[in-house]
Amino acid sequence: MRRVHCQFAVASMVVSSNPIDKRSGRVRTMNQEVVGQSMGAIEGLSHITFIVRDLDCMEKILTTVLDARRVYDSGSETFSLSKERFFLIGDLWIATMEGKALPDRTYNHIAFKIDDASYDSCLGKIRSLGLELREDRARVEGEGRSIYFYDHDNHMFELHTGTLEQRLARYSQGR
Repeated sequence: MRRVHCQFAVASMVVSSNPIDKRSGRVRTMNQEVVGQSMGAIEGLSHITFIVRDLDCMEKILTTVLDARRVYDSGSETFSLSKERFFLIGDLWIATMEGKALPDRTYNHIAFKIDDASYDSCLGKIRSLGLELREDRARVEGEGRSIYFYDHDNHMFELHTGTLEQRLARYSQGR
């Protein structure tokens, strides 16, 4: 059986009110706009923490859908507020901690970049775990495709095929 991986990427954050460079048409990031100046105290994203009722259930989602690799399990020896596990998705550190689920579902979510060729495979992995899919929002052509799904603790995730640069270029064309 051939193993298919969903591949993810983390992009730079845009910090300009007009992030499109008029000459090149490309997105300007903070590093490109503030050449030679320090970004200040923020060096980047450290980690994302999810509070979950069942660490094993969340581990299954992270390892199956997001190809995460577990790098730490506190077991009964906790150093923080509760039992916890750490995972890596590429270089992104994901922490899960045992606790109460979110009371409600909202549109707040974490979006991971996937290759368009991986879309169907990723959707199949989500369905194989019986996770609830959220209907995609209306889109204009050229901004990419998304899969939205919830874990068992009301966290919403998105797997998205487009990039910020593609979306801004499409939006600049109007409807």
